Amino acid sequence: MKLILTADVDNLGAPGDTVEVKDGYGRNYLLPRGLAIVATRGAQKQVDGIRRAQEARAVRGLDHADELKQAIEGLDSVSLTVRTAGDSGKLFGSVTAADVAAALKSAGGPTVDKRSVELPKSHIKSVGKHRITVALHPDVTAAFDLEVTAS
Repeated sequence: MKLILTADVDNLGAPGDTVEVKDGYGRNYLLPRGLAIVATRGAQKQVDGIRRAQEARAVRGLDHADELKQAIEGLDSVSLTVRTAGDSGKLFGSVTAADVAAALKSAGGPTVDKRSVELPKSHIKSVGKHRITVALHPDVTAAFDLEVTAS
């Protein structure tokens, strides 16, 4: 089965790559999860759009990653206001990587992909200061403190 990948798949390829896989793997795993589309002429136009979007988001190299690291670590404070579940300081929901990326952007930092944000646990579920790391490049990571406050 010939497919065009729409997301990065381990040991298979990157978005936009045309790959040949076994029918069952494509039909039962890649297609239902939206990781690939069937390779057609019209799909190639869609792949070009995917590649352009990813190139715009991607960090352009080690020098660019270092610049982003300096910008992130140079921020005075990054805060996020959320609803709490009571006096104990626990949250109704949780703070996700997307919330952290949006808070970083609103604090004057650069735009980062939510998939590059590494939370201390899977989600933040309490108010207070939390140390967040951002993987900008395989060799460059930036860290900052996120202040989660109650509304």
